[in-house]
Amino acid sequence: MKIIKAGYEIIDVLDGDAILKKIELCGRVCYKSEEKIDDESSKKFVEDIIKRGHESVLEHVSFTIRFIVDRGVSHELVRHRIASFSQESTRYCNYGHENEVTFIKPMFWEEIRKKNTEQYDTWLSSCKYSEVSYLGLINNGSTAQEARSVLPNSLKTEVIMTANLREWRHFFKLRTPIAAHPQMREVTIPLLRELQGIIPVIFDDIRIYTPYKEAVK
Repeated sequence: MKIIKAGYEIIDVLDGDAILKKIELCGRVCYKSEEKIDDESSKKFVEDIIKRGHESVLEHVSFTIRFIVDRGVSHELVRHRIASFSQESTRYCNYGHENEVTFIKPMFWEEIRKKNTEQYDTWLSSCKYSEVSYLGLINNGSTAQEARSVLPNSLKTEVIMTANLREWRHFFKLRTPIAAHPQMREVTIPLLRELQGIIPVIFDDIRIYTPYKEAVK
């Protein structure tokens, strides 16, 4: 049995300045004002279109993220409509070959002897039991798609998500506030912070709501 923390990976190499310049070039076609483009104009132009709600221009740029999360969080990820997804399949991935199942650690419970220890121990026992049950089914001839019936939401999965900038803005507005699931915030808050540092302007107006201690440790 393996227990890991949730995480993410930015698949694309992102050049923030180049992204802004592309958006400006696309957007200025609407106004036929391409002659106003210079080395310094893109940031102000993108700031203005976001303020005016002219976000369709942002759809000309997209990027891809690999999320390493549990199955529960993955069900929320794939609900986003204007995005493309590829996900690790429990039908075809036979964890019996590795003789262990990987689970995502719930960041709101601690395994050390203090607060929430009882909850963590209950979770751990449940995962151990599901692993034994799964491997037992596989070893007795069940297929992966049959044996997966005993696997819990804490099962580790990988989801590749590609979306345009407009949808990523919508995504972060939904998935970083306090009302979002803590394990979703565990990955979306650090990702948003990183993207704010890489790409100017695009995500600057999206607040990272506090408290978020439970999401970033």
